[in-house]
Amino acid sequence: MRVVMFGYQTWGHRTLAALLKSRHEVVLVVTHPTSDHAYESIWADSVEDLARANGIEVFLAKRPNSELIDRVAALAPDVMVANNWRTRLPEELIAIPAHGVLNLHDSLLPKFTGFSPVIWSLISGASHTGLTAHLMDAELDTGDVLVQRAVEITPTSTGTSLVLDTLDLVPEVLEIALDQLEFGTATPVPQDLRERTFFHKRSERDGVIDWAWPAADIERFVRALSDPYPNAYTYFRGERLRVIASHVSRCTYGGTPGRVFIEEDGGMVIVAGADAFRGGSPGLVLDVVRTDDGTDHSALSYFGHGGGYLTAEP
Repeated sequence: MRVVMFGYQTWGHRTLAALLKSRHEVVLVVTHPTSDHAYESIWADSVEDLARANGIEVFLAKRPNSELIDRVAALAPDVMVANNWRTRLPEELIAIPAHGVLNLHDSLLPKFTGFSPVIWSLISGASHTGLTAHLMDAELDTGDVLVQRAVEITPTSTGTSLVLDTLDLVPEVLEIALDQLEFGTATPVPQDLRERTFFHKRSERDGVIDWAWPAADIERFVRALSDPYPNAYTYFRGERLRVIASHVSRCTYGGTPGRVFIEEDGGMVIVAGADAFRGGSPGLVLDVVRTDDGTDHSALSYFGHGGGYLTAEP
C-alpha cells in the first residue's frame, strides 16, 4: 500500500523504520519542527532525518494546513499512519486515504487518552500499559480499535523502561493492523468512551512532589519520572532537590507531611501521607537525591540528620 506517515520523536522514528522494512511504500512523511520543550527534546530521534536519508519527501508542520491537505490528496495514499502526531487532524484529511488513518497510541485505549500516557499510567497505579492501533476519527484517540498489546507495570517499572517496552511493540502491532486493512480482515471494535480517561500534557509543575500523597504513590511517581525525564522534585531550605531513588519505609512514621525525620536502611525517612498525623502511615525513604548542579548524593549524607521540611516551593 501507498502510505503517508505522520509522526514525531522516537515514536514516529520507530514507526517509520518499521514501514521502511515492510512491503509498503512510504510516499510522504509529515513531522513537526524540532522543539526545546522538556518533553519533546528527549526521545528525540529525528523522523525528518530518517525520511530524508531514505529519499522520502518530508513536510514540516506544527499542524495541518491547506497546502498539506492538497499534497496528501495529490499523492492518493491507500492509508495514513500516525504515531505521536501532536495536533488534531481535520476530517477532510482523514477522509483522503481509502483505508483511513491508522494511529498508534501508547496506552490501552480508552484508558490514558491524550499525552504522556505511559508516564501517567505508572503514576496512577495502573497494572498495565501497552500499545493500541486504532482508526482515527475527528476526536482525539477515540476511534475504533484494531489491535492492542499489553505491557505489565511491575513494582520496579520506570517510565523509561515502560516507554522502551511499548516502543518494542510498534513493528508487530503496525504489521498486523496494516495487514488487516489491506486484506479486508479488520474487525474494528468501538471504544467504550464511558471508560475513557484523558490526560493533559506534562509540564515542569507536574513534577513537584506532594508529600500529602501516600508514600507508595510518591515512590511510584519517582519511578515514573526516571532519567531522561525531568525528575520528581521538592525543595529543602530553598534548594531544589530531584529525587532519583526512593522506597517505602518498613516502619510507620507520624507527624507532618514533608518532615525530614530519621535514618532507615541507609536512607532518610520523609513523613508522607495526608493522615500522617494519625501515626498510621509509612514514610518515604529517600535513597538518592540530585542537586541542581547535576550531582547525585546519598540522601543520608546530603541531609546528615533529621530536621526541617521538604516543600513544594523554595
